[in-house]
Amino acid sequence: MSIQLMHQIRDEVCELLQKLVCIDTTNPPGNEIFAAQFLEQELSKDNFECEIIEAKPARGSLITRLEGAGNGPSLLLLSHLDVVAANSAEWSVPPFEGIVKDDFVYGRGTLDMKGMTAIEVMTLKLLKRNGIKLKGDVLLAATADEENGGFNGVSWLLKHHHEKFMADYVLNEGGGASIPTRRGNVFTVNTAEKGVMWFKLKAYGKPGHGSMPNTAVNAIEPIICAVEKLCSYKPEIVYTPTVKVFLKKIAEKNPDLKEIFEELIMRPEKSMQILDYLAGKGEPLAEEIRPRIQLTLTPTMLLGGVKTNIIPSTCEVTFDCRILPGQTVEGTLSLIRGLLSDAGLSELKLEFLQLCNGTESSIETPLYKTITDVLCEFEPNCTVTPTLLCGGTDSKFYREQGSICYGFHPMYTEPPIDGKYVRREHGIDERISIDNLVFGTSILYETVKRFMT
Repeated sequence: MSIQLMHQIRDEVCELLQKLVCIDTTNPPGNEIFAAQFLEQELSKDNFECEIIEAKPARGSLITRLEGAGNGPSLLLLSHLDVVAANSAEWSVPPFEGIVKDDFVYGRGTLDMKGMTAIEVMTLKLLKRNGIKLKGDVLLAATADEENGGFNGVSWLLKHHHEKFMADYVLNEGGGASIPTRRGNVFTVNTAEKGVMWFKLKAYGKPGHGSMPNTAVNAIEPIICAVEKLCSYKPEIVYTPTVKVFLKKIAEKNPDLKEIFEELIMRPEKSMQILDYLAGKGEPLAEEIRPRIQLTLTPTMLLGGVKTNIIPSTCEVTFDCRILPGQTVEGTLSLIRGLLSDAGLSELKLEFLQLCNGTESSIETPLYKTITDVLCEFEPNCTVTPTLLCGGTDSKFYREQGSICYGFHPMYTEPPIDGKYVRREHGIDERISIDNLVFGTSILYETVKRFMT
């Protein structure tokens, strides 16, 4: 189906997204059940049988499938229904009304990730309407709780309903967007993501009057020392297979970067100086590369004290630590404890909030080749590259189960504002162009059809 023919579903996919945005699934509390019920109604129009499963009351996830002949792999189209909060006072339009303005659909979740939900639903409907004979099953899952770790969503579903939600291949969020270059677009496919170590450090002291510090033990002081020690740590530079290919593919489209990107890989110990040089020349990729080649330790919350003249007896700091594929939670835990011990801070209490290793899928698969072929046919001058995601998605749960997972929401980068590209995921005035909804449906439909037949 050509992109011109796809314009026939322009109004349908736009309206589907608008209605999804109008269902407020801010997490917490989520209330994804209402979005799942809406999708069930939409899919029933094409005679799909859906099941809605709740991990907890109102934390609903939907699953349905289009059955194949059983002589090919299974493919899951995965999305999540929950969204992050939006402050309506900061937006130019109400964030939960799905307003169309200047050929954009505005609203919380249009990019992350109800826009992809709409594209996936349309893809499944078109496969059935067009009578495509599939080799294996194509599943669609729209799930709860991704924005809070997936513990009432995919993580729970794979533990309790594994046979219903498991698939050989998974297409999810995290990639697909184009990077414009002077020699054409580079489309990304997310093949890897960093692992997560969220933890707290707590210190305990002895309270006293602020004017008599010698009579008390201030819990803030060891926390300050811990932050300084962990933030001053210089992590090892590591180039994962995904990042190496990414740098090579970008350099193919921008020869000015070829020599310097080769030097990054050949001389990893000089990476930060090289990236400082690139950043000074105004190259935006410098700051994109930095967190993708090293562990990061970022303090994000600090809590201590109750009154100006009271020395606090407790203080705590929360860290968001991200580790590369190949690095382990156990090894990083040993590193953190060693750093604290070196600073004489072994007495601090260490509490973990979330732990998971980084994950990476190979690009040497028939699905990755199909994605590349389809994109290059739609845009012959483009390049396709794998990418490493610094944040987290539900793909990690599937990779841990052995599935090949790609983040692939096909879309063109939206036009810059005042010469700068603006990231709107989780931001103010989140929006997606209707043209990108059509383009995304076109590419995803053709990819799934070709891969599964």
